[in-house]
Amino acid sequence: MIHYNQKTFRSSATTDNGDVDARTVFHYHQQGNLVWAEYEGGAIVKGSLLATADERGVLDMRYQHFNSNGELMTGVCRSVPELLPDGRLRLHETWRWTSGDGSAGESVVEEVPPGS
Repeated sequence: MIHYNQKTFRSSATTDNGDVDARTVFHYHQQGNLVWAEYEGGAIVKGSLLATADERGVLDMRYQHFNSNGELMTGVCRSVPELLPDGRLRLHETWRWTSGDGSAGESVVEEVPPGS
């Protein structure tokens, strides 16, 4: 099973209707199959997510954040891990807003190497 505890991720790609960008940093924690993270940076003032991880490390998550436009945004996301040749994780995410316009999108976040 993939473990997310104490891993840091940074957004590397997202569709235009997303709020995250390359300045958004996610700090992950895990206890059993429960995964949570705090995130901020770029257009994100403060955010958090809660997820369950299955036996392959796929995350079923709910997220919420306050953005720089003063909006409280919420959504659902499915995040599928990919193990990179250097041992880092890349997460391929499909998500949908449950606030705002209800649109859907895709994002990619990559693990930041320790000490970076």
